[in-house]
Amino acid sequence: MSEETFRALVVDESSGSRQVEVREVPLSTLPPGEVLVRVAYSTLNYKDGLAVTGKGKILRATPMAPGIDFAGTVVESASPAFKPGDEVVLTGWGVGERHWGGFSQLNRVKAEWLVPLPAGMSLQQAMAIGTAGFTAMLCVLALERHGVQPGGREVVVTGAAGGVGSVAVALLARAGYQVVASTGRLQEADFLKALGAVDVIDRAVFTAPGRPLESERWAGAVDTVGGATLGGLFRSMAYHGVVAACGNAGGSEFTTSVFPFILRGVQLIGVESVLVPPEQRRAAWERIARDLPGDLIDRLTEVIPLGAVPAYSETITNAQVRGRIVVDVNA
Repeated sequence: MSEETFRALVVDESSGSRQVEVREVPLSTLPPGEVLVRVAYSTLNYKDGLAVTGKGKILRATPMAPGIDFAGTVVESASPAFKPGDEVVLTGWGVGERHWGGFSQLNRVKAEWLVPLPAGMSLQQAMAIGTAGFTAMLCVLALERHGVQPGGREVVVTGAAGGVGSVAVALLARAGYQVVASTGRLQEADFLKALGAVDVIDRAVFTAPGRPLESERWAGAVDTVGGATLGGLFRSMAYHGVVAACGNAGGSEFTTSVFPFILRGVQLIGVESVLVPPEQRRAAWERIARDLPGDLIDRLTEVIPLGAVPAYSETITNAQVRGRIVVDVNA
């Protein structure tokens, strides 16, 4: 009897040339793990765009299916935590980098990497949130832990039209913050205001030369950009302001002075989403399910078929994607 196969978008550099194509893949290709999942949806994140286009060294080995997150239904389970028919979500843990990724109709993973799909949320909506939205939620929680509360000064989100930024705008607005969206694409102002931003400003506000300290404005910030934007952001942070930094699309290095830190007590909090412990993951997902209504999630989303991922990968790495791109791996 022939071995079961499934479709996956595979990056293959094993022959010396680089191939990116949708292939039929044998089940034996999948790595070991306690849970076999039939994937319904993945998402296209910036990191996935780098992996597919080859613009960044994301994949640790090939052949490999990229896709750093997925949502689907359990087919087989050797773990008491899950049973066939359970709907689950996965983000992080090196999937789509070191381990077979979400751009695949099947995947086999460790049980501890999975989170039950929150009640009231569809698999498609879970991936409309995906790694980007999960990271945005972690940033919001970081601001809260460090004392930034609604009702005070404004908070700003940089790279606001992108995946992490757009969800951060929506989450912060729903929590009662006065949110200002910073973007290099001012044509997206209506989209960002529909998500809850009270104002939209040009990212050049932060990248333009300025004094070491400008007038206090921001109680908190979610920075998805890094580089010069992050460096410039500190100048206008208010006393005891908090910056949650989670991205580097604008560069991995930045320059600032010590004055925001020693004269205003500004804090820089790094946020990572790959190795977050399971308990914190579940809490973050439950908070997302509570705070983001389905119609708002749907407003953020464009759904594409698996075969469109290479073209959209070029788009996302050129900072031309708005909101969240959900990949229907079965279309």
